[in-house]
Amino acid sequence: MKLDHDDLNRLIEKISTSDIQEFSLEGEDFKLEIKRNIFDQNQVVNNLVSNTSFDRQSIAQKSINDNVSIVNEPEAPQVAPPGRSDLTEITSPMVGTFYRAAAPGEEPFVELGSNVQVGQTICILEAMKLMNEIESEFNAEIVEILVENGTPVEFGQVLMRVKQS
Repeated sequence: MKLDHDDLNRLIEKISTSDIQEFSLEGEDFKLEIKRNIFDQNQVVNNLVSNTSFDRQSIAQKSINDNVSIVNEPEAPQVAPPGRSDLTEITSPMVGTFYRAAAPGEEPFVELGSNVQVGQTICILEAMKLMNEIESEFNAEIVEILVENGTPVEFGQVLMRVKQS
């Protein structure tokens, strides 16, 4: 399924004028999730749209009653604050709930001191009942895990600090 800019605008307008509270659509090269009327009108409802072929900038500027915004996939982890310049921070790419293991009672994906490889799952973020595996973007050693299992996290919140190898 392909969605162009006009199709997406029509879809968002239809949803904004309907009684639909939650909407999810997934195609070959994108994923769109909309939740509305769940938060205060001034809050932003995060939608995850990845690898799309339409113009994200013009869509992000489109304003509808439910304050829909588009969050791009994370580009690179943030660098640790001064004094910890040898460490790299892994931040949350979305709002959700942080989980260290695939299921309760199972072994965590990583522990302090674990060495991880590019593409290795380091945690799961649950957002809107979807489990999103977060993978390492580089070879590294886990130095700090800053979030407790089952804790809500914000977009951009530091989850772990690692030492790249």
